[in-house]
Amino acid sequence: MIALIQRVSGASVVVDHQTIGAIDKGLLVLLGVEREDTRDKMEKLATKVMSYRVFSDDNGKMNLNLAQVGGSLLVVSQFTLAADTDRGLRPSFSGGGTPDQALILYEEFVAFCRAKGVNTQTGQFGADMQVSLVNDGPVTFNLQV
Repeated sequence: MIALIQRVSGASVVVDHQTIGAIDKGLLVLLGVEREDTRDKMEKLATKVMSYRVFSDDNGKMNLNLAQVGGSLLVVSQFTLAADTDRGLRPSFSGGGTPDQALILYEEFVAFCRAKGVNTQTGQFGADMQVSLVNDGPVTFNLQV
């Protein structure tokens, strides 16, 4: 599983001209599922995302995690993260999870974060979404398990 996380001061997702998810301070998580991903990998990645220390402490060092700053998550499915871009000029998605597998792991990721007490908003799986964000820093990390 892949999570491209961006520290944001605000982010939102719009589908069909309707805002369906929005957060203030927190992390925008673009989530990609690969063919070999499992529930165990999902839990490891979700735990890593929630625990990753990307927020500044009083000394300006990135030492604080999401809970320590009272932040939220906005989780958006993004199958293109699983693309193989090593050859040619067109990405291959052969290593990506199936739509059914990806939907299940995406929903489980969101449920897992919510069960840990994190305010977790979402996009809409499989929809054409417009994602807006104010990247704070900018700070962006690619996490994989």
